[in-house]
Amino acid sequence: MKRITTALHIRALLSLRQRSFSSTTSPIQAKYILLTEQLRETSSLNGINGLLGWDEMVMLPSKAIQSRANQKAALAKVLYNKQTDPELGELLNTLSQSSEELTTVEQAVVREALNEYNKTTAITSELATQEAELGTTGYQAWVKARQESDWSQFAPVLEEWIDLRKSCAQLIDPSRPAYDVLLDDYEKGMSSQRLEEIFSVVKQGVIPLLADIRKSKYQPTTSWLKKEGNFDTVTQAKLCEDIAVAMGFDQEAGRLDVSVHPFTGGTHPSDVRMTTRFKEHDLTEGLTGAIHETGHALYEQGRNQTPAWQDLPINKHLSMGIHESQSLLWERMVALSPAFSYYLLPKLQQSFPESISKEKTATDLYQALNAVQHPSMIRVEADEVSYILHIILRYELESGLIDGTITTEQLPQLWNEKMEEYLGISPSNAAEGVLQDVHWGAGLFGYFPTYSLGAMYAQQIYATAELALPTLQQDIAQGEFTPLKQWLNLEVHQVGSMPVHGDELMVAVTGQPLQPKGFVKYLEDKYSQLYQL
Repeated sequence: MKRITTALHIRALLSLRQRSFSSTTSPIQAKYILLTEQLRETSSLNGINGLLGWDEMVMLPSKAIQSRANQKAALAKVLYNKQTDPELGELLNTLSQSSEELTTVEQAVVREALNEYNKTTAITSELATQEAELGTTGYQAWVKARQESDWSQFAPVLEEWIDLRKSCAQLIDPSRPAYDVLLDDYEKGMSSQRLEEIFSVVKQGVIPLLADIRKSKYQPTTSWLKKEGNFDTVTQAKLCEDIAVAMGFDQEAGRLDVSVHPFTGGTHPSDVRMTTRFKEHDLTEGLTGAIHETGHALYEQGRNQTPAWQDLPINKHLSMGIHESQSLLWERMVALSPAFSYYLLPKLQQSFPESISKEKTATDLYQALNAVQHPSMIRVEADEVSYILHIILRYELESGLIDGTITTEQLPQLWNEKMEEYLGISPSNAAEGVLQDVHWGAGLFGYFPTYSLGAMYAQQIYATAELALPTLQQDIAQGEFTPLKQWLNLEVHQVGSMPVHGDELMVAVTGQPLQPKGFVKYLEDKYSQLYQL
C-alpha cells in the first residue's frame, strides 16, 4: 500500500528514536518521568468518568439520577484536586523552561499538559462541582423537555449553563471573547473571526445550491428505503455491526449499543463505546449513524499505537473538529459514494428481501442515499448539503447566547426563523426544533462548529487519500477498507496532538490549511451532476 508520511509524523518518530537513556537519569529526565506518572493516573480517572457518562446515557435506571450526579460530583472533586496540584504546576513550569533537554514529543506533552493545567486551575473547585452536577441534571431536563416538546422545562437549565460557562471563560482568559475561550476547549487555535470567514464562504455557496436542488425537476426516489419498507431493528443492528467490523472496528476493544442520541465515548482506546438508534421505517438513519460513530471509534482505537505516548496528552485527539472529520469521512465521503453503494446493495437485499427489490441497482441506492429533496428538520438525519447549514445556525445562536445578544426567551423563535432562511423549512414543535440536540443540556458551548469544520476537514483529507491510494474506489466497492483505515491511522490517528491546531495538521497531511472553497466546490460538482443542474 502506498502511503504519504507527514513530515510531522517523521519528526515525532525520529525524536523518539534519537532519545537515549543512560544509567544515570538527569534531574530534568526524572521530573519528566514523574510528570508522566501523574498524567497517566489522571487519564485513568478520566476513563472512569467516561464510563459513568456512557452508563448514564445507555443503561442508568431513572431512580438513580441523583446518585449518579453525586458520584460524578465526587469524582470531579478528586480530578480537580489532582489536576490543580501545585506540585504538578511546579513540574510543568520547570519542564517548560528546560525544553532544550526534552525531545520534540516530550516538549509537546509538556505543552499540552501545561495548557490544560492553566485552564483547570483558573476554575474554582465550586464551579467544577457545579458543572459536574449540572451535567447530569441538565441532560435529564433536556430528555424530559424533548419528550414533552416543552421548551419552558429546559430554558431555566440553559440559563444556568450560560451563566456558568461565561463565568468559567472569564476566569480562564478575561482578555478574549468568552465564546472564543469556550471554543478553544473543542477546536484549539480557532476563533470566532476565523469561523465567520469560513462560514461566510460556505453560506454564499451552499444556500443557493440547496435552493437550486429543491427546484430541480429530477428527484431521486427514496421511499423504498423509508416509508415503504419495514426494517426490523434487530436485523438493522446486526447489519450495522457487520459493516462496522468490516470497516475495522475491533470488537474486543469496544461495543455498540442503543441510546437516545448517538455518540461515541468510553474509557480508553481499548474500551471504546459507541451507540446509535434505529427506526423500523427508516433504514438510512441507523445505517449512516452507525457508520458515523464507527468513524469516531476507529479514531479512538487507532490513536494509542505508540507505546511511549500511551495515556499522555500528546496521544489525545487533536480537536473535536478533527475527530468529527474521521466520522464524516466514513459517513459522507465513503458511505455516500457510488462505490459503497455497490458494496452495500447486496447486503441490504439479503438482510431485507421483502423490502429491497432485486431489481434495484447500485445507482438507485447511491441516488437515494444522497437525496436532498426534503431537507430534514433533524441535524443527525440531514443530507450532506443541508447538514452544514444546520451547524451554522446553531453556531450563530449559541455565540449570541454567550455574548448576550440573544436571550433564552428569543431562542425558539430565532431558531425557526433561521431554519426557514437557510433551509426553507420550519419546525412544527420544539422537539424537532430547538430541543433536538443534547449539547446545550450538557453545557457544550463551542462544540457545534466542530461538526462543520469536521465536514470540511474530511473532504480535504479524503481528496489526499485518493491520491495516495489509487485503487481506493475499487477497494471500497469490494468492501476492502483496510488500506484507507491504515492510511488514516498513520496520517491522522497516531499523530495525536503533536500539531498545535487543525490547520497545522491539514498542512502536514494535505499541503495546505483548511480550504472552505474546496468543500463548496466539492458539493457543487457532486450535486450538480446528481440533480442535473
